[in-house]
Amino acid sequence: MFQALSSFAMPALIVLALFYGVYLSKQLLLRRRGIRCVQMGKGKAKKTNTVETVMGIATVGIIIVQLLSILSGFSRLPAPLRLAGFIIGLTGDIVFLLSVIAMKDSWRVGIPNSGKTALVTEGVYAFSRNPAFLGFDLQYIGILLMFCNALTLLFTLFAMVMLHLQILQEEKYLTGLFGDDYRDYCRRVPGRYLCFPKKK
Repeated sequence: MFQALSSFAMPALIVLALFYGVYLSKQLLLRRRGIRCVQMGKGKAKKTNTVETVMGIATVGIIIVQLLSILSGFSRLPAPLRLAGFIIGLTGDIVFLLSVIAMKDSWRVGIPNSGKTALVTEGVYAFSRNPAFLGFDLQYIGILLMFCNALTLLFTLFAMVMLHLQILQEEKYLTGLFGDDYRDYCRRVPGRYLCFPKKK
């Protein structure tokens, strides 16, 4: 157990610290500019409210499970796969960072119910319609590979499914808000997670 902790606990904690450091820093920067970026839950249609609420539970719950898995030091995977998990987790951190940079003042947690946002299609959004969610998924997969056990697997799948349901909700919202501009963007960048963009 101690050997597992000494070899993979610190890399896993680095992945989590970088990811949530970006997440919290972006929230703080927007708050200082007078922008309320966390807009989950209340005041929305029942289905949207339910998806956002359960997604919130999933994304907080997985942090607890990830930390417990790291502290336990338990994993059923060999060292090369665990190292691959570290690389995948760091990739998720980078993708997430690039997404929040590209979003500028339009970054929100949840479907906005106040404040005007822009349709962002440049930077990493030219290769993924949902790079922030892709970053989350890569970070989750990375930690799962480093500390693979039944509980982490269950919560990873739960969180990834809830993030995907949130994407589907956001697509409806963006289609309603931006209309043909968003539909054109979806044609140019057909991949929800990753693709090579089509020429205009």
